[in-house]
Order: sequence, then C-alpha cells, then structure tokens
Amino acid sequence: MFCYLLLAYRECQAEVRLENFQVDKTLSYRPPRLLMQWHVTNRCNLRCSHCYQDNFQEHGLPFDYLLGILEQFKSFLNGGRIPGHITVTGGEPFVRDDFPALLDIFAEHREYFSFAVLTNGTLIDEELAARLGKWNPSFVQVSLEGGQGIHDRIRGQGNYQRTVAAVQRLVQNGVKTLISFTAQKSNYLEFPKVARLGRELGVSRVWADRIIPETREQRDQVLSPEETREFFEIMRQQREQMPKRAGCMTEIAMKRALQFLVSDDEPYRCTAGDTLITVMPNGDVYPCRRMPIRVGNLLETPLAELYDCARFRALREPGCASRGCESCAFAGVCRGGLRCLAYALNGSPDHADPGCWLAG
Repeated sequence: MFCYLLLAYRECQAEVRLENFQVDKTLSYRPPRLLMQWHVTNRCNLRCSHCYQDNFQEHGLPFDYLLGILEQFKSFLNGGRIPGHITVTGGEPFVRDDFPALLDIFAEHREYFSFAVLTNGTLIDEELAARLGKWNPSFVQVSLEGGQGIHDRIRGQGNYQRTVAAVQRLVQNGVKTLISFTAQKSNYLEFPKVARLGRELGVSRVWADRIIPETREQRDQVLSPEETREFFEIMRQQREQMPKRAGCMTEIAMKRALQFLVSDDEPYRCTAGDTLITVMPNGDVYPCRRMPIRVGNLLETPLAELYDCARFRALREPGCASRGCESCAFAGVCRGGLRCLAYALNGSPDHADPGCWLAG
C-alpha cells in the first residue's frame, strides 16, 4: 500500500502543473518562515469534552489531493528560501491508513521543510513508535490533561494509560516527545501532576495553553483573569522546581499568550495569518484552527493568493492595538494575547485577551 502511494506521488510530481502555484512576485509581504498546521482528517477515535470539532466523520481529501496541497506549500517556500514547517494533525491523523505514506514523503523532503505530528497517542503501538523513530520528525506531541482521573473524564475512560504507554514508546525510540496540556477550570490545578509525569517519562517539553470554547459548556470552563494568573504562577513554580540533571532535562515551556507576564521569557504574540496558517481536511484555509475564519480553499485558490488576503494582512498589521490594550505597556509586543480566545468570546480577534488581568 505504502509503496504504491509513494510511486503515485512521484508520478504526480511529474504531472502537477506548478505554474498554477508559484509564489506571486507581487506579494505585499513575505514571511521570514511559514508554519502550516495541516489537519488531514476530522475523524478521531476519541470524543474529548474540550474538543473544538463538531464533525468527526470527514475522512479528508484523497491522497493525491494532499500531494497537490504539499506542492503548493513547497512552491510557496520558493525553493527553500523561506524556511518551512508542517505540523500535521487531525482529528487523529493515524486513523488514516495512508498517513504513514504521507510521513514517508515528508521525510524525503527535509530540504524544503521540517515536520511534526500532533496526536492523542492512543493508536501508537510498538511498531508505529519504531517507524516514527525512523521518520525522525522534529517532535511528536501528545496531550495529557492531568492525573488519571481527570484525564479520563476529559478524554474517555482508559485513555490515560494508553497515552502514557505511547509516550514511553516514543521516548524509548528516540522520538523528541512533547506533552501539551489544555487548561480549564476543571483541571488547571492538575498541571503539577503532568509536569512531574513528563519529567519521569523523559519528555523534552511540557507546555500548556487555555481552552478555546465552542459550546456553552466549554465557555463555562474558560479561566477567569484571576485563575489565568494563578495557573501561570503554577507553571512558573513547576519550571523552577524542575531538577536539572545532565542529559535529562524536561523543559516547562512558557511561550504562549500572556505567560511572559509571570516568567522571564520574551513576550509572545499571536502569529496567525503571519508565520502560521492552517489547512483543514477539505482544503479550507484559516489563520489558525482555533480562529476558524475561512479565507478560501486551496482546491480553488492558490496558497500565495490566500496568504495575501485582506484578513491575513489585518492580522499581521503591527500598528493596531487590540481593544482594551491601548494603554498597556506591552500592547506593541503582546498585541492582544490569545486572539483566538477573544474571537471565541467576543466574535473578533481584535479584543484584548479575556484572560488578561491587565486589560482595561
């Protein structure tokens, strides 16, 4: 199966008419790099309570269409002159039988872009972990939401043990492994358990971001400004307590929106529509999956044209302070914090982060 798909890809390369996909020389702005978060399917074997999907049935585009999108991305990178990275996910990407063949192709094209995988981990057995070790992605990210009880309440009974086993297999096969944590009212006090487990398992990094709600129930889980600050203080404490041993260092990363306010890290700003774009399973393009503003579809409009659209240009405009941030000393570098959360709660990414305790 995989050999057939690789052969089909090489034949497709010879047939794709790249003149339709070349970078437009009149682009008003060229990014210093471009990260494409690529959702290759909506299908998933889990039903997590904080998931922002409402459709778990869409398989995604046929394999040859994926290859056409990949060619568009490579073309946009202009022969490697623009550094590129693909973070590929779903749904759960490993539910696609042809996903390993796509990773084979990614591994063959390291001169154009690096790549990583976001997965819930529950489908990673010994064989797949070994293959991931050979593909050598930049990282594989797996989600944990707290100790076993709260994780299984959020992601389904029995998933904690399967996820931990997947992380162990990945680390044992030399795969750089990250743990992500989605902070919400029901679990944010559990972050220390995840940080300690990450250290015990030997992962490279543990990081966290906040829930972006789609439903009324999820809105009830959004952290208040006071809880947001408390959560970041918990993260900082875990970072300071993390033992530093030669050859065994798990980073507690605090490089997301507002986290710099309690850490020593450089201020973070949202890069959606700038150095980050998202491609959905049907080819639709968003600035970010958590900011679902459709700007077009790659089956109808070339990537270069969509990247230069008015919505993306507005998102990367450097001089506009978000509403509520006008008098803040960090307005120019933070630019509103978690803009997808502002979009989810206020209908616009141009409002101040609802979790910011400094916003007016």
